[in-house]
Amino acid sequence: MLINNDDLVLFQGDSITDTSRDRVNDSLGTGYAYITASLFSSLYPHKKVRFVNRGISGNRVRDLEERWDRDCLDLQPDVLSIMIGINDCWKRFSQNDPTSTDSYQSGYRRLLERVRTELPDTKLILLEPFVLPTLPEQQAWREDLDPKIQAVRELAREFEAVYVPLDGLFAAAAARREPAFWAPDGVHPSPAGHGLIARAWLQAAGANLGG
Repeated sequence: MLINNDDLVLFQGDSITDTSRDRVNDSLGTGYAYITASLFSSLYPHKKVRFVNRGISGNRVRDLEERWDRDCLDLQPDVLSIMIGINDCWKRFSQNDPTSTDSYQSGYRRLLERVRTELPDTKLILLEPFVLPTLPEQQAWREDLDPKIQAVRELAREFEAVYVPLDGLFAAAAARREPAFWAPDGVHPSPAGHGLIARAWLQAAGANLGG
């Protein structure tokens, strides 16, 4: 089990993590971060674990770099979960504002290097970005997203992080139900999609979900 008693677990990322969280009351939002924390607490009620969400909608790696001190390092998480990358891809197609794979990977590496340097005992969980095409034009995203997914896999090996392969997970799920059931716009998960992420996250962290 990756998570110990009295740990602080920090979720970082973009809108998929944010899910309209209440900044004033520091809520977890309504997505996988909330479901993960809820399931974990129900499975391990004896563990006093604090879950914190600092995902911000629209963020790219460059945005995480700008707020990494206050929204990560200053919090001193025991477990850090990062899901970032779909906007680094999406904005190439929606705003003609691309992020190269090299820039994405080097920026991501700088984030992880700072964690390893300043918080050497922090455990890392990296979630790969994904797209589940529900629109024909989203098929073209693969050219941009696939190299970024490979970059996250390489970083997970380099920094000995727990890795959650969401792109493959959602592709497999789409063989059971149509893509829009899991992610209506191909990017933002439905409640079922968030549940899929939460279960994969907990399994990767070593939780026993039972049957």
